[in-house]
Amino acid sequence: MRSEATTAEQYLAGLPDDRREAIEAVRTVILHNLPAGYEETMNWGMITYQIPLETYPDTYNKQPLMFAALASQKNYMAVYLTGIYVSDEARDEFEKAYRATGKRFDVGKSCVRFRKLDDLPLDLIGQTIAAVPMERLIARVEEGGSARKSKR
Repeated sequence: MRSEATTAEQYLAGLPDDRREAIEAVRTVILHNLPAGYEETMNWGMITYQIPLETYPDTYNKQPLMFAALASQKNYMAVYLTGIYVSDEARDEFEKAYRATGKRFDVGKSCVRFRKLDDLPLDLIGQTIAAVPMERLIARVEEGGSARKSKR
């Protein structure tokens, strides 16, 4: 469900109460743990945490590098953790830590889905956000790009 909101506040205001409360709680965790340099904005129809183009303009699609995002979809809510999904090692560590929480591990392409706030290990989400400073994400993206180029 892509939103036409232009601010996080507008996005949140358009959600049903239960989803707004859950998304706000996850947003608070993200903002509390967000390393310096990332910006919160609306992009791709969701609340997005990204590296501004002014900081890193050399992207393959001329769009800012997305680090994380929050969205309310039709049948679930999602935390997109693109910053860890560009690294096999980081993704594997996250999955292992997530499964150790005992919570249902429901993932899609670069996202963790949840139906209610209790389904999500908020401490792990905060730790995951805090663990990827902007420079590390840029390095991971550049390493991945180099690997793709060398396979051609």
